[in-house]
Amino acid sequence: MRKIVIAIDGYSGCGKSSTAKAVAKKLGYTYIDSGAMYRAATLHFINKFTVLTNPKDIQQSLDSLEVEFHKNEDTGEQETYLNGLNVEKKIRSMEVSERVSEVSKIKEVRKELVSQQQKLGKHRGVVMDGRDIGTVVFPEAELKVFMTANLSVRAERRQKELLEKGQMVDLNQIIQNLSERDRIDSTRKESPLKKAPDAFEIDTSLLDFEEQVCEITALANRKIEAQID
Repeated sequence: MRKIVIAIDGYSGCGKSSTAKAVAKKLGYTYIDSGAMYRAATLHFINKFTVLTNPKDIQQSLDSLEVEFHKNEDTGEQETYLNGLNVEKKIRSMEVSERVSEVSKIKEVRKELVSQQQKLGKHRGVVMDGRDIGTVVFPEAELKVFMTANLSVRAERRQKELLEKGQMVDLNQIIQNLSERDRIDSTRKESPLKKAPDAFEIDTSLLDFEEQVCEITALANRKIEAQID
């Protein structure tokens, strides 16, 4: 059976990553968290005190950037490694969240990480989520999904996610952060966040987790079956 590429794009807090991960598990596909790659790059830039307006500084930091994914043997969950170190918890901090959009809009950063993402998905059978997967990384993906949700719903989900990681963050701060990230992601010059013309749009505001996973899995199965016909 020929495997396909599933590209899931959308706004922060829509449940893209958790949904993409669950869909990949149901299909027996590989899950690639492109957002984690940009978060890792952002953490790397913070650690290196990279000046975002200095092209030479940016390139030096990119030259020493290595992002990998490894499965946790105890939990079975995929975790992000930056230059050999597990940074899964650190990249989910508010410090990284508040700076990731600024780093992600840099042309050199996007060029480097898009190249890495395309290599990871070249054998197909992958589910990748982000903001430009269906428009830039895999424009020929057999299934493209664009996820959206009400801002307040997204903020409440993100707050819950942070609380589960032991981080107490005011809801208004999260709303402000998500709103600013929406603005930057949608208006940036390099690979702006937008729905691909052939993408299925799914509003998750009123959907629970299992419902959105089932909806995307059903779309994927139809696309997979179409490859056989």
